[in-house]
Amino acid sequence: MELFGIGLTLIMLFVGFGFMVGVLFGFFGMGGSFLVTPALLVMGYPARVAVGSGMAFVFGTAVIATLKHHDLGQVDYKLGGLMIVGTSVGIEVGRIGVFYLEELGLASGVIGVTYVLLLGAIGLFVTYNALNSDGEDDSGGGHHEAATEEIDPDDIPDIAKKIQSYRVPPMMTIAGGIQVSLWMILGVAFATGLLSGFLGVGGGFIRMPAMFYLIGVPVPVAVGTDLFEIVFSGGIGAFLYGMEGGVDLSIVAPLLAGSAFGARIGSAATGIVNEGDIKIYFGLMLLGGSIAVAFRQAGDYLGMEVLSTVSFALIMLSALLVSGAVIYSTIKAMRAESKTAATVAE
Repeated sequence: MELFGIGLTLIMLFVGFGFMVGVLFGFFGMGGSFLVTPALLVMGYPARVAVGSGMAFVFGTAVIATLKHHDLGQVDYKLGGLMIVGTSVGIEVGRIGVFYLEELGLASGVIGVTYVLLLGAIGLFVTYNALNSDGEDDSGGGHHEAATEEIDPDDIPDIAKKIQSYRVPPMMTIAGGIQVSLWMILGVAFATGLLSGFLGVGGGFIRMPAMFYLIGVPVPVAVGTDLFEIVFSGGIGAFLYGMEGGVDLSIVAPLLAGSAFGARIGSAATGIVNEGDIKIYFGLMLLGGSIAVAFRQAGDYLGMEVLSTVSFALIMLSALLVSGAVIYSTIKAMRAESKTAATVAE
C-alpha cells in the first residue's frame, strides 16, 4: 500500500521520526533538521532534496512551537526582526554554495563533512558545560522562566560580557535590559543563516547558544526568539529550494504529521522539566549525529553499505534517546507535583 507515492512503512517511519524531532524542537528551541537532513542523505536522497525538504520541515514545525512560546511571552520581536535580516542574506549565500557544489558533484561529501565537524564540536561543548555545571541548575522548575525580568549580571556568560564591552554604534537594547552592538546581532544572524542555507538546518542548534553565549540574551528569550526567527528562515529556505525542485512533499507531509504532536509535548515540557536533567543527553545526541554522518561518509568512500545502515540507526537512536528522556522527565516531574499537591491537601 502506498500514500504520497511512497510505501506505508516508510510513511510510518517518517511520522515516528517527525514526532521525536518535534519533541526536541519544542523543548530546546532547535529545529531538528540537523537530524532530518543527515537521515535523508543516509536514505539516499539527493543533497538538494535532503536540504530543501529539511528546510520545509523546519518551517512547519517552527510555526507550531512558536505559537506556544509566544503565549509564554518569550519572544523578543525587535531582536527577531534583526536576526531575520542577517539570516535571509546568509541563507541565499548558502543556497548558492550548495547548487555550485552539486554541479561539481561534491555537495553530499562537503555537507556531510561539515556536519561531522559542526555537530561534533557543538556536542562536545554542550556536554562539557553540562558536566561542569552539574548540580548548579537543581533549584527546581523548568528552565524557561518569565522573560520580562531584568537579567542578573551574574547569569551573563563571560564571553558575552566581553563582547558587550565593545560598544560599536549603533547600540541596541534588547530583552533583559541588555545593550549590544547591532553589528554583533547581524553577524550572528548571517553566520547561522549561511549554515541554514548550506546545511538545510534551521540554525537553532547554533543560533540559540550563540545568542546566549555571545550576545548574552536570557535563555528564555533566546529560545523563543530563535523559534520566531526559524519560522522565517525555514520559510524562506523552503521557498527558494522549492523553486528549484528541492522540496519533496511526500517526505515533508508525514514528518510534519508527527512533529505537530511532538512539538506541543516538547513545548509544554519546558515549564515542567529542569534543564539540568536533559542537557547532557542533548550534547550526546549531537555527538551521536556527528558519528552517524561520519559513518555515512566512510561508507560512501569505502563502498561499504553496512556503514550507511549503521549511520541511519545511530541517527534514529539519538533522536529516540533524547526525546524519550524529555518525555520520561516530564512524566516524572508531573507525578512529583501531583504527590506534593496531594500531601498539601491532606
